[in-house]
Amino acid sequence: MNELAAHCATHVDLEPTAFLFTGARGAPIRRSNFNTLVGWKQAVRTIGAEGLHFHDLRHTGNMLAAAAGGSIRDLMARMGHDSMRAALMYQHATAHADQHLAEKMDDQVRQVRGGNTKAG
Repeated sequence: MNELAAHCATHVDLEPTAFLFTGARGAPIRRSNFNTLVGWKQAVRTIGAEGLHFHDLRHTGNMLAAAAGGSIRDLMARMGHDSMRAALMYQHATAHADQHLAEKMDDQVRQVRGGNTKAG
């Protein structure tokens, strides 16, 4: 947050609609010039993540939001999409999620039967 605040103070107009990151002339960064403008290939090489695409960060963030319990509607809002189909792409099934669901279902059955939730 400190780095973002410093960037805003130095490079971003005070207007609420101002872009956070722009090209050299203040125009929005376009997909077609992003990699060159920000030195993406060198950056990912430096961190040992060659082949990482910028969109992979978006995908990972939305996948983690889904795994944290975000609903389809939550994911749609985060992504700025009005399509449930787009949000469903981030609903990856995982062994962790399956175990979590099984434990929650077990807790519900135990509560209905009047037993304790998780033993131990």
